[in-house]
Amino acid sequence: MMRFLGSLVLGTIVGAVFGLFVGWLMFSQIANTSVEDAESGSIRNQLAYFITTVFAIADSSGNVGLDTLTSRYKEEYLLMVAAGYWEDNDIQGAFDRLKLLNVESVPQFVQDVAERYISNSRAIDDIYLLVTLSESFGRLTPIMEPYRQVSIPQP
Repeated sequence: MMRFLGSLVLGTIVGAVFGLFVGWLMFSQIANTSVEDAESGSIRNQLAYFITTVFAIADSSGNVGLDTLTSRYKEEYLLMVAAGYWEDNDIQGAFDRLKLLNVESVPQFVQDVAERYISNSRAIDDIYLLVTLSESFGRLTPIMEPYRQVSIPQP
């Protein structure tokens, strides 16, 4: 039993040291490896470049534009912006956030998605958010009329 525990402790220590070495020394250098370094001929640089291209470690900065999203995720982003607009009523802020999607016309995009959600009987809360945002952009169509949020003054 003592031999097993000794092996377990030694294995844990060796694994931790190896993990720290790889994490701090190897991968910090791998993340900063460029194509020029890989072409210099060093096996280590070529291996580092291979790892960065396969696992995309070099581009973990998050600088990927929102325009590269698929339509599903653009619609999810639109719903998040619409929910934000619902809370703060900042139409310029919502417009600026949606411009990042690089769609041809932001108000037209909002209108199209709202009409598609209504036609496909999507979640009613999502429809309310999209119709409110579309109406704020001046794009209220007859299909959206039943989903308008109207405030009734309280006596």
